[in-house]
Amino acid sequence: MTEKKNFNAYLALFSIYIIWGTTYLAIRIGVTDLPPVLFTGFRWIFAGPLLMGILLLRKYKLPTKNDWMHLGISGLLLLGGGNGLVVFAEQWVPSGLTALLITTVPFWIVGIEALLPQGKRINVFTAIGLVLGLAGIVIIFGGDFHKLFDKSYFGGIIGLMLAEVCWVAGTLYSKYKKVSVHPLMGAAGQMVVAGVVITIFGLILGEANQFHFTNSSLLAYLYLVVFGSLLGYGSYVYAIAHLPVSLVSTYAYVNPIIALFLGWLVLDESISIWVVIASVVILSGVTLVKKGSEQH
Repeated sequence: MTEKKNFNAYLALFSIYIIWGTTYLAIRIGVTDLPPVLFTGFRWIFAGPLLMGILLLRKYKLPTKNDWMHLGISGLLLLGGGNGLVVFAEQWVPSGLTALLITTVPFWIVGIEALLPQGKRINVFTAIGLVLGLAGIVIIFGGDFHKLFDKSYFGGIIGLMLAEVCWVAGTLYSKYKKVSVHPLMGAAGQMVVAGVVITIFGLILGEANQFHFTNSSLLAYLYLVVFGSLLGYGSYVYAIAHLPVSLVSTYAYVNPIIALFLGWLVLDESISIWVVIASVVILSGVTLVKKGSEQH
């Protein structure tokens, strides 16, 4: 039985490598034809109730009233701000570069958490990792500095930075504000709240008139709902429960490599020598930050 669990856990980890590495491509394809806010909202408003229904059939308990408040806040930060702003940014920023920049989330987490009264202090490994992460970002934009003068591209980069802040805020909020339900039910609750609020926001913005599926955008949408939302997160929760967190967290190294390759292969996104160098520097920084976070 243990061997079967281990096999399933490693299979789940492999799924995370592939699925979360491909979602950036799916978002880029979808947002080519669909307005970003409703594209995001419709993804979660469909995936959330579907996941919740599956869990209820398996006798999982619903969130309490207090749980809903915390799930709503974390869901809006993670899925509304974090994921929604990534979708917004990918209107102009290549999918591979987006994935690489999102890899710097651990830098934000340790930096912001260190400022909290109960947060962990920064050590030497973490400090060096943060410096490397900053250097990697400078290298990316140093190689294509002229692109920052393009208002749309610059707006996309700002969107990605805000997405990271929202994701970190949601992550830390979830860490310190516990809920009483299973993590999968908690995720479903986050999806439901985020999906409803983001969809209403998209309708207020008038995006309904622009929302028309094409063959490619429909496939991208269905892929994100079924694989990115349901299978991807389900695999993550299962892997975390049966494998060391340090092993599961290696998805942060694999996802951007897959995203960069697929962006180049499918969408003909360029991979400059600066991006390659920046990838090595940033991933080295992530390694040190993770090592520093494991020090006591």
